[in-house]
Amino acid sequence: MRIGKDLVAAAATPVVLGILAEGESYGYAILQRITALSDGELEWSDGMLYPLLHRLERLGHVHSEWRQADSGRPRKQYRLSEQGAAVLAEQRRQWSVVGDVLSKVWPDDGGPRLRLALGEA
Repeated sequence: MRIGKDLVAAAATPVVLGILAEGESYGYAILQRITALSDGELEWSDGMLYPLLHRLERLGHVHSEWRQADSGRPRKQYRLSEQGAAVLAEQRRQWSVVGDVLSKVWPDDGGPRLRLALGEA
């Protein structure tokens, strides 16, 4: 299944902030975490993640620092700032409302509205 571009873009900030709330990380590890969390349904590219990380850093939602990895290569480590934690909390509240609305219009049992929408009346 392909997740639409608009939905991926809408979810990008809370997903990345949520991952960084688990602990600091670097770009490639964030990409791997997104793939794992979505069971492979979401596969972001570098071209999507790094501009988002740079924007979140400019906004003060994340801090970054270059560090040497065990492999000897420098890696830019990202961590959630206090401001980013507050933004994440607000995003969670907003997404909770959206989730509640969707659960009301998309019944789990494939009820009459869904069957009617699918032409299975």
